[in-house]
Amino acid sequence: MKRLLLIFALLLSLLDAAGGGTQHLYRGRSTYSSDILYSWDGRHIYRGRSTYSSDILYTWDGRHIYRGRSTYSSDILCTWDGKYLYNGRSTYSSDIIYTWDGRYLYDGRSTYSSDVVLTISSGHVYRGRSTYSSDVLYTYSGAIPIPVLLFMIR
Repeated sequence: MKRLLLIFALLLSLLDAAGGGTQHLYRGRSTYSSDILYSWDGRHIYRGRSTYSSDILYTWDGRHIYRGRSTYSSDILCTWDGKYLYNGRSTYSSDIIYTWDGRYLYDGRSTYSSDVVLTISSGHVYRGRSTYSSDVLYTYSGAIPIPVLLFMIR
């Protein structure tokens, strides 16, 4: 599940654009408020529908995901360069967790089709290379950066 969240966050980072207001990640194909797993305000990931500071799980600065509300370098959980998600503050190829090509999220440094973990398309996160409705794992609203999305689904 941790890897799945990382994947989702990576995908959301790529999808980061304008889009004001709070964005949400929903369970499956649902967009019911009762199925909101996480909320995103453009900087913080919150548990459920909350946007209270006490419910901040992660902070995003455009390059790093930090634990909680912190922006201290010692609290960096991952680093994003637009294509690769790295473990911690590292940018060494040996520390690549996921590779993003704009549609597919791959395990590690791979771009082999057999290593596709998730497909992100049209507001949905699908299992593997699929875009079948039966393979929808999550639905999201608005623009959420890929690394943020990955931490939501982790």
